[in-house]
This record gives sequence, C-alpha cells and structure tokens, in this order.
Amino acid sequence: MSEKVIIVGAAGRDFHNFNVFFRDNADYEVVAFTAAQIPNIHGRKYPVELAGPRYPKGIDIYDESELARLIREMNVDVVTFAYSDVPNSKVVHISAIANANGANFMLLDAQRTMIKSNKPVISICAIRTGCGKSQTTRKVCRILGALGKKVVAVRHPMPYGDLKKQAVQRFATYKDFDIHECTIEEREEYESLVDMGVIVYAVVDYEKILRSAEQEADVVIWDGGNNDTPFFKADVNIVLFDPHRANHELNYYPSTTNMLLADVAIINKTDTCKPEQAEHVRKNIQQYNPSAKIIMAESEIIVDEPEKIKGRKVLVVEDGPTLTHGGMTFGAGVIAAQRCGAAEIVDPRPFAVNSIKATYEKYPHITNVLPAMGYGEKQVKELQETINRADCDYVVFGTPFDLPRLMTIKKPTLRVRYEYKDRSDSLKLEDVILDALNLR
Repeated sequence: MSEKVIIVGAAGRDFHNFNVFFRDNADYEVVAFTAAQIPNIHGRKYPVELAGPRYPKGIDIYDESELARLIREMNVDVVTFAYSDVPNSKVVHISAIANANGANFMLLDAQRTMIKSNKPVISICAIRTGCGKSQTTRKVCRILGALGKKVVAVRHPMPYGDLKKQAVQRFATYKDFDIHECTIEEREEYESLVDMGVIVYAVVDYEKILRSAEQEADVVIWDGGNNDTPFFKADVNIVLFDPHRANHELNYYPSTTNMLLADVAIINKTDTCKPEQAEHVRKNIQQYNPSAKIIMAESEIIVDEPEKIKGRKVLVVEDGPTLTHGGMTFGAGVIAAQRCGAAEIVDPRPFAVNSIKATYEKYPHITNVLPAMGYGEKQVKELQETINRADCDYVVFGTPFDLPRLMTIKKPTLRVRYEYKDRSDSLKLEDVILDALNLR
C-alpha cells in the first residue's frame, strides 16, 4: 500500500521534489500540494502533463492554512516540507501540525534531490534571500566567459503562471520575457544575464531543463533562489552570507544545510556592515564548516546621476522578495539614497493601494521602502499607482532590472545597480573558481 503524502511548498522546491522523488515512486501517492509565501499560487492544479500517468487528474494545490483539515479528510500518512527562507521554528510548527493530525513528517535530504550533470556545474546559493546571489552569478559568468567558456545559467523555479506551459523555458532575448509572460520577480532574475548574452533556463522540470542546458554549455551555473539548496550536483558550491543578518545561517531553513555544503563561503556586503557582524559570521562558518574557503566581498553600489538625489525627497523601490520573506528593511536603493544625501526617504505606506497595501499589512517590518511586488498584470498596475500617488521628487529604483520599462511612471526616476566585488584584503573569487575547475 502506498502512503498518502501532502507536499507543503511554495511553487518551487515542492514541484522539484515531486518530480525527482515522488512522481514515479510507487511507495507514495501525493494527494495534495499546499502553497504559501507567494500571492495567488494556490487554487491551481499541478497538471497531468507534469505529474505523469500516475496522476491522470493532476494534483490540487491548496492554501497552507488548510493543512490540518486536509490531513484528516484525506487520511494522509506523510507531510513533507519543501520550501525555503523560513525560520527553523516554522518547520517544527508544520511538523507539529502533521503529528497532531495523525501524519508522519518528512524532510528529503538535499543530496537525494540533486540531479547529476555531464558538464561542470557551479552552484550559487545563499543563507537568505537578498544576500547577493544574482550579482555573484553575473561575476562568475564574466570570469568563465573571459576564458572562452560558454556558460548557461539555470535559475531556481518561479512557476507562477500556467504550469502546463512551464516545463522548460529558455530565455535569450527580451522577447522571450513577453512570450512566457514573466512576472517582475522573473524579469529581475533573468534580464541582467540576458543583457550579458547568457542564456537562462527555468521553470519546473529540471531533469529536462538540465539536459537542454547541457547541449549549449561548457559550464552550467545553478542560480539559486531564496536560501534553497541546489537542484544539481555541483563541482563547486558557492554560498553567500549576509552579515546584516548574522546568525541566520544557524536559525533559518535550509540555511545551515547550505553552510555545511559550501565549498566557497562568501561573506558579502562587508562594505556596509559593522566589522563585528562580518567577524561573527566568519566564526560561525569556521566552526561548522572549517574546510570552506572564505571570501570577504562587497556589494558595489552604482548610481546613475547621483547628484540628482542630494537634497531631494525620494521614494525608494527595492527587490520584493528581499523585503518580504527575506526579512530585510532596506536594500541597495536605501543605501544609495543615504550616501547621496537625500533630504528624505518617503514613507510609501500612505500611498499604497490594494495588494500593495496588503503587503505592508502582511510584512509590518517594511516601512520607508516600497517592495517591487508584481505577481501578475493587476499587481503591476497597483504598484504603478502606488508609485504615482507618492509625494516625492524622484523615484529611486534599487531593483535588479529596469522596472520603469514595465509601467508608466509620472515622476523622474533614477536607477541603482549593484555588482560583486572582492574585498582587497581577501581571497579572490576568480582564483578559487579557476583552481576548483582546474582551468589554470
């Protein structure tokens, strides 16, 4: 008799675990997914086209708040947790709900869900959302590109649209973003790589995605999401740490797993943190993973026309996930505004409408910064309205891509970009990669 399973997820790791472990496993029958963290991802089905012949009706996706009821009504045997960027206490809480309602609790180990490539793989992961994975991915792509290596990036899933169409998606031009109806979050992650001439693959079936990427790549880059563990077995595991969130490598899931898997540990943002914060993180890494090579890095902030910020009232728009489930209260845009002498960083909350207003209610730690929420056309319009209602002289965009291209902003805008930079007194990322892949 197969055991009935609910996969507790957030439209990403949950689908991957299903594909590589549960889909063809006769010992288990997945009766439901639950969804959290991302707006409007429940109420859908994981379709038969992805679920396979054992699931001719597909698999329903429910809101996580229904978990206890589902366990009881479906006579569930096992609940497995499968998403990231949550406190360790959240995982224990879900296990308590499972146990109290008659189900066992399961965590799949990271290694069991990794797919082996026939090409060298570099994985870039982190201990929280917003540590600097994207800029590090760009840096690694430039290092390898300068050696004449063809690099293809595979991005952690963001399957927020029609799942039937999202088994494998390839992004090589801006037109591909429109064809695949990308959300703001997807564009933030893909656009800068496409600008560099790097092909990006994503979304749901990572066995098929990897085999497609291998056809075009000398080296595959795993560009992770949140603080999730890699989907591919890596020749070099790079993990980013944020000293502004010291100890999160110990207190968030699966941050500690990533720390223990790291071949290279990059302590980023050392130019904006207190020295004792970076030192605290370094000691944690040395205690729990003494074999990891530690690199001290900076997130170099680049401002277009910085003189326009001085003495002005500015509205700052930052990367959405970094602020929401990433738990940060600021990003590169706020740092840039402060460094450039803004007279005031405007509080966006009085101007927020509909789902943007609801975001502030859900994440009350966010105050004087606007998260770039854009999960669908309606929310993009609500973000646009919020920006246009704000009383400010300039809108400073600290988002990873050029957000004003997607909307009509009735105010002057400035863009803040950020790039990876080795600290001068540290190991160099290029040297570590070349040594690890024997490319000297």
